[in-house]
Amino acid sequence: AFFGILDRKQWYQRRVRGLTNMSSIKVTVFGGGSFGVAMSCVLARNGHSVCILTRRKELVDSINNNHVHPTHFQSYDLPENIRASTSPSEALSGALFVIHAVPVQESFEYLSNIKEYIPESLIFISTSKGLHIGSLSYMNELVPAALGRKQPIAFLSGPSFAKELMDNMPTAVTVASADVEIADSVKNIFSSATFRVYTTQDVIGVEVGGALKNIFAIAAGVLQGLGFGTNTMAALVTRGCHEMNRLAVAMGANVHTLNGLSGIGDLMLTCFGSLSRNRTVGIRLGKGETLEEIQATMTEVAEGVATAPAALELCQKYQLDLPIIKAVAWILAGKLKPADAVQELMSLPSGEEINF
Repeated sequence: AFFGILDRKQWYQRRVRGLTNMSSIKVTVFGGGSFGVAMSCVLARNGHSVCILTRRKELVDSINNNHVHPTHFQSYDLPENIRASTSPSEALSGALFVIHAVPVQESFEYLSNIKEYIPESLIFISTSKGLHIGSLSYMNELVPAALGRKQPIAFLSGPSFAKELMDNMPTAVTVASADVEIADSVKNIFSSATFRVYTTQDVIGVEVGGALKNIFAIAAGVLQGLGFGTNTMAALVTRGCHEMNRLAVAMGANVHTLNGLSGIGDLMLTCFGSLSRNRTVGIRLGKGETLEEIQATMTEVAEGVATAPAALELCQKYQLDLPIIKAVAWILAGKLKPADAVQELMSLPSGEEINF
């Protein structure tokens, strides 16, 4: 009856605009890993009530009783307005936003299993960065496919290591949404003296940058593992940004988006930052370890491992020759040794630097 008087679009737009005046709301976080916890802390410091949805009862007990995460950042006391639950209905009850911090490869199944608990009006904020192997989908395609409907959605990306968020270090990110009012409402709940949010409508550009930067982070680690220096690393980062831009533009992104925080900003963070899981994978590959040996000792997902072969397929779909992406995919597949990959890249014909 309510929607008979006021159509859904008008009601929704008024609801989103109203969020700009809310000082404290409830936010649900999907995923109890390092980034999900860090996002929870950013929001809790802003006075919002946060509930982390997890399958792990020991995590729930530890957070609710001791305000400590049992496996990530154990030395940090979590704000008391962060709670955890194993119940989707309890975690989502009364929430106006949900932060999705589940790895891309697991997201379709995760969301499909709990979609009945997710209200159609809930604003969905994806922080997952990657490209789904089977479908070659980014999160803007995967989320509605998993839920079986369109959902109000935004995508948060940019240079933001979880540990530095926990330490409350100044950070700047980009939020992308086709709906300007959704982007603004996300900016409003996150913004603080130490967390700066910019907005854009270029969802494709932000998603491509967030996914592909992990591939180049692996490449950066390989170079470090092989013992190369700053000249080599700077060349990689620059050409990596060029490859990201070419694929993003081919897919319909704005040519300037990858020059921002979600592109070159995140690329620099993951290629030069010691906290990058993808860069760590690359270092170990460069030093001679196999991918199987590396993955057997990792406690969290390095998204670039799955994204590289999927991105290579996407390059073929758009008829693009992006040699760094190809080299990383082949190293991960065991088809090319790291040192040989560098030699092959340096042996390619060179021409005009900027060529779209």
